Amino acid sequence: MRRHLVAAVMTTNVVVVRPQTPFKRIATLLSRHDISAVPVVDVDHHVIGVVSETDLVAKYDRPQADRPPLWSAKRRDAWLKATATTATDLMTSPAVTVPQDADIAAAARLMTERDVKRLPVVDQDQRLVGIVSRHDLIGVFVRPDDEIATEIRDEVLLRALCTDPAGIELRVFNGVVSLQGQLERRSMLPIAVDLCRRVDGVIDVDADLTYALDDTKIGDGTVPQNVGILHGMWGNR
Repeated sequence: MRRHLVAAVMTTNVVVVRPQTPFKRIATLLSRHDISAVPVVDVDHHVIGVVSETDLVAKYDRPQADRPPLWSAKRRDAWLKATATTATDLMTSPAVTVPQDADIAAAARLMTERDVKRLPVVDQDQRLVGIVSRHDLIGVFVRPDDEIATEIRDEVLLRALCTDPAGIELRVFNGVVSLQGQLERRSMLPIAVDLCRRVDGVIDVDADLTYALDDTKIGDGTVPQNVGILHGMWGNR
């Protein structure tokens, strides 16, 4: 099956700042381009951090003391954000990045795990090549149903499972895949469902499949024919 990569959905025209970029310039860029964060890059375009709106609004919490607290790392970090004047002190570092050859599911998991809205995308030398946002990933779910069906027919049934698609009734409606028919072996049933779930744009899989050969019981003297059924909804999680 084809892997749908971050490189296919990322934005390549990325607004960036340098470590010495002043606070006001960063605020201006975020406002002008209607974005919520910018990567901070060095002279070789390596990502060294990210400055977000959250980092900037910390300025409203102006500290009373003229030096950072010594007893709490959290308070000290908050003090540094509130008194910062350049990207160096504002940024969150190290930055959470994603390789351009990562698949979009991996990018989505990373965003969820790290609770970020966007990820700088880097090449094999860790240089910035783009940025991918939650909005970019959500766009996958508006993929046309007929396009999803074509990929399942060609990549899942025909190529991966070596199954004649004519023997399976395949329908896709609003991203929900319906499969009815018979596969050759019982072990193929969960594989078919799992592969369908991995196709971009799939919301759920409703599988009502039978099998001709129960290959999970070969060796115990029992090989039932045409008796197996798999039915149920399988979420794209």
